[in-house]
Amino acid sequence: MSAAVGGAEFHGFGGAAQLPRSRMLGSIRAVSTPLKKDAKEVKRSKVEIIKEKSNFLRYPLNEELVSEAPNVNETAVQLIKFHGSYQQSDREVRGQKNYSFMLRTKNPSGKVPNQTYLAMDTLADEFGIGTLRLTTRQTFQLHGVLKKNLKHVISTVIKNMGSTLGACGDLNRNVLAPAAPYVRKDILFAQETAENIAALLAPQSGAYYDLWVDGEKIMSAEEPPEVTKARNDNSHGTNFPDSPEPIYGTQYLPRKFKIAVTVAGDNSVDILTNDIGVVVVSDSAGEPVGFNLYVGGGMGRTHRIETTFPRLADPLGYVPKEDILYAIKAIVVTQRENGRRDDRRYSRMKYLLDSWGIDKFRAEVEKYYGKKFEDFHPLPEWQFNSYLGWQEQGDGKLFYGVHVDNGRLGGQAKKTLREIIEKYSLDVSITPNQNLILCGVDQAWREPITAALAQAGLLEPKDVDLLNITSMACPALPLCPLAQTEAERGILPILKRIRAVFDKVGIKDEESVVVRITGCPNGCARPYMAEVGFVGDGPNSYQIWLGGTPNQTTLAETFMNKVKLQDIEKVLEPLFSYWNSTRQEGESFGSFTNRMGFEQLKEVVNKWEGSASAA
Repeated sequence: MSAAVGGAEFHGFGGAAQLPRSRMLGSIRAVSTPLKKDAKEVKRSKVEIIKEKSNFLRYPLNEELVSEAPNVNETAVQLIKFHGSYQQSDREVRGQKNYSFMLRTKNPSGKVPNQTYLAMDTLADEFGIGTLRLTTRQTFQLHGVLKKNLKHVISTVIKNMGSTLGACGDLNRNVLAPAAPYVRKDILFAQETAENIAALLAPQSGAYYDLWVDGEKIMSAEEPPEVTKARNDNSHGTNFPDSPEPIYGTQYLPRKFKIAVTVAGDNSVDILTNDIGVVVVSDSAGEPVGFNLYVGGGMGRTHRIETTFPRLADPLGYVPKEDILYAIKAIVVTQRENGRRDDRRYSRMKYLLDSWGIDKFRAEVEKYYGKKFEDFHPLPEWQFNSYLGWQEQGDGKLFYGVHVDNGRLGGQAKKTLREIIEKYSLDVSITPNQNLILCGVDQAWREPITAALAQAGLLEPKDVDLLNITSMACPALPLCPLAQTEAERGILPILKRIRAVFDKVGIKDEESVVVRITGCPNGCARPYMAEVGFVGDGPNSYQIWLGGTPNQTTLAETFMNKVKLQDIEKVLEPLFSYWNSTRQEGESFGSFTNRMGFEQLKEVVNKWEGSASAA
């Protein structure tokens, strides 16, 4: 796609040769402005054509949904993502594909009303596989829904205060924020900001409601006026006038877009892995006054293509709190206009940042923002917060963070949680570490809730191995079509093996490392931020990544490729033994590996002949 700049056609990153910077300062036209007849056609991926011809995400999905087939065609597969669903099949069932659909909800800051939770729990039993999956972006995933039941399931979600709109697809995904229900100015402001950003960037065409609830107007909270004002403002050429999608147009974004909001010091959201990281800045009295912004983070990559890579976000600048929606919109529009649309492997905003550099990117965003960004405000060191166990909310009530291995709720644990949530009319919140928070608990309910959870096998955090507390895994096999090996089903045995290695080399029970596992290189469980990341690169085979840190501020690097599942101790035992005997006081494993360097560590692995004394 192209935008007219200074009377010429400027082809964004990845298109034709770019104009000199001196000629890129004129007025900017939006991406779906018709090209001149003699303009050279810019190469676009097939998904771009599908979006353009879809009548704002309707066609041919509307026809495919009413066909007798158990699946939808490839064009509709691309469109249904925007509605919050992926078509899948069980890869372990041979013969004809048994199609089903995975649904993902949209829950800004992870908030889930009581009514929505109970509806999701029921839908999982009646139309899914009997489990609910808590995700790394604070949402639910519901697996195994048949096409014939899709409309009923999605309409039920909508009618119970939920949504799946924009949970997948080439637009802004779920906006993260600290999940803890603390009654604290900065936390509440971060959560409110996440909800406003989600509303600002939600699709507006109405196709979602046309398809799933026959255009019915469902009662919902009225949109804050500042959101409507920011969306409609076209002072700096950001919008498509008279379009059903004033920000997205017919093309939407080049690729998925991820945003997280947090408060100073709280890195429960993996802030640097997002396209935009938003950090609340407060004054000395604790009053929120503005935001620091990071841009250009992202995890996904492709094996054996070194030009694809994970990337940490760069500091962009500071904005006062009243300008945040306009700044976010300006960043999104910069990506909309300049992100690559010819090759989806390079369409994330991180590649635009890598190509342009932060200074050029900032200057381009400032055109759409209409102001200069201020300098970053100082921030304290980041820390990872799990929010598990019993804690005071600050309003006389408690919350309880429930550790859920891999975020998978099923069996007695799922049944007991429903009983508790229903009996006490509790709202819940999903954390970015795949756990669940019970909110607004009266002091008198603490003892019976603790007892019920323990009976269901949901242990208090003090009784859970620290390796499990900080670990994450994506669902992977058998339903994810991209998975090359196990992740969710394999992580618990791997964690037990790591703990056994710890015992063997003399590392104490109260010590841990951050372990994350994905079945493919897309990085949904953010393995490239882990101290030990396992990334599937073949059947029962993993890349091992080392060098992330416990507070998720350092990017790991590939240490070894094609490590077979049965051989992981051959790599990890010498490394953990070396760490235990050589580390500095309080030095994490990730910091240790970065200090020693991979050349030295590989030599240790290659020369290993057996465990050192654990004495």
